[in-house]
Amino acid sequence: MIYKIEHVTRYAYSRPVGLSFQIAHLRPRDDDEQTCLSNSLLVDPAPERIDRGQDYFGNELARFELVSPHKTLSITATSEVDVKRIQNLPEKSEKWEPVRQFFAETRWGQDVDSAAAEFLFPSPLVPYAPALREYASASFAPGMQIAAAALDLMTRIHKDFEFDPTATHVTTSVETVLEIRRGVCQDFAHLMIGCLRALGLPARYVSGYLLTEPPPGQSRLIGADASHAWVALYIPGHGWLALDPTNNVVPGDKHIMLAWGRDFGDVSPLRGVILGGGEHEVDVGVTVTPMEPKEATDLTV
Repeated sequence: MIYKIEHVTRYAYSRPVGLSFQIAHLRPRDDDEQTCLSNSLLVDPAPERIDRGQDYFGNELARFELVSPHKTLSITATSEVDVKRIQNLPEKSEKWEPVRQFFAETRWGQDVDSAAAEFLFPSPLVPYAPALREYASASFAPGMQIAAAALDLMTRIHKDFEFDPTATHVTTSVETVLEIRRGVCQDFAHLMIGCLRALGLPARYVSGYLLTEPPPGQSRLIGADASHAWVALYIPGHGWLALDPTNNVVPGDKHIMLAWGRDFGDVSPLRGVILGGGEHEVDVGVTVTPMEPKEATDLTV
């Protein structure tokens, strides 16, 4: 499946911004399951310069700076991505306790899996919390196969937590989400990652896009799609197993990966610093357009 993705972010400031330095994660990654065929970044007003490169995790990024006063800022990223992702679920996996022990004994810089072991540790938005380990333990019973246990945890999060875009914000802690049982895809991804890491299992945060469908009989709306987030758990001998707790699915060809990191803070689509500006409003619109025929789906973002 080939998709065209348009991700538009608009800022409106109450006072002029004198200087603006921004970092954008807005180019989808390339891997064995998807290829970014094209990507363009349009910034208005035009920046003094745009530099492209990679971050620590190998995600593509762009850095740009504006030095002329402005009260509005618009960033439009347009990409075409060929997605070949299948629901990569192992038919059988080993028990989860030996996996935990394997990573507990990883020799840094020597084992092939040492890069995966980087995702064992707490991160700024996913700190260690005993309550997360307690919640996860109901799925990770002694002797459970790791893939089956992870799927059970994903299903429980989907069942126990309500999607509510008004309940949380970008800095809401995982402990608060666990308490209020509400949130959005970012919260549910952080929660599941925290649960897995609390058990000694490596898990990373994946940002991207999700193709959504309008109600029957209605046309697709421009900007109706949204950024999405899910989880990847590393299983030795299998690789990274993607899991989407918001929708209780193993991601397939309707999930378009943008970047991965320890948590949202590593892969925020846009972040930066400004001088001036006062108060501001931000509006984000994402449109995912299939370039080939597709089957309908109904997923939450």
